[in-house]
Amino acid sequence: MAKDNKITIYDLALASGATISPFVWATKYAIAHKGFELDIVPGGFSGIPERTGGVTERLPAIVDDGKWVLDSWLIAEYLDETYPDRPTLIPHASVKALTQGMEAWLWGAAISPWMTCFIKQYRDRSLPQDHDYVTTSRERMFGRKIEDIIVGREDRIPKVPPTLQLLRNVLAENKWLGGDTPNYADFRLLAVFLFTASVADTPVLTDDDPLRDWIERGFDLYGGLGRHPGLSPIFGLQLREGDPEPFIKGGAVGGLATRNTGPKSTAAETARLKGEKAPAA
Repeated sequence: MAKDNKITIYDLALASGATISPFVWATKYAIAHKGFELDIVPGGFSGIPERTGGVTERLPAIVDDGKWVLDSWLIAEYLDETYPDRPTLIPHASVKALTQGMEAWLWGAAISPWMTCFIKQYRDRSLPQDHDYVTTSRERMFGRKIEDIIVGREDRIPKVPPTLQLLRNVLAENKWLGGDTPNYADFRLLAVFLFTASVADTPVLTDDDPLRDWIERGFDLYGGLGRHPGLSPIFGLQLREGDPEPFIKGGAVGGLATRNTGPKSTAAETARLKGEKAPAA
């Protein structure tokens, strides 16, 4: 059993103290979901091997009553295996597979473009001793200077919200990705928006985005775990003339809007597909 009901986690944070790593965010949520308190070892990109005694050069990493566990997925699985009597993170192997697919999609749709928009803030908000590392590593990653990477970001930011419709559709019919209660799928995807809040210096989603309900409730979980004062607002994007619609109005799309309970329930949709007037209710 975790000593004093605490699990030690090594943070990857900015100068504000806000976590920047989505993997560390997901791990913080996993620990809190299990009902443990977080014993946070602060720090940034520099000196990870020194902080961890040479155990790892990447984070997250946790220490549970003397036992080291590395990698966010392995940590979640370890917590479920070690503490099966506490709330489950990954209730079935299918949840892991589907979450990995959703996460890969969200990284391509959101983190990749948002990273090109906020890479300068990513560097500037880092701890002073991390600036050289972030500059060198990210410029090598993108093959350009940071100041060149962000050029045209005002045109790229409005293009991201429309690509998130898949997530809106799922959450339109489900309180959480885990169903009635959150699970590790929620934490992995919420971590994308927590990462964005750590580096964004301008909002990325409109105030009325349907994702707001899920995100706000997710940030409020476990005593407001996602409400660190070092995070920036991600809602409030002001659209310009010519920017695409940020989301589809009128609810989810992709199949029947209502469940098929017989001809009466599908009549309006059938009429629309035939180009006919919908029958009277």
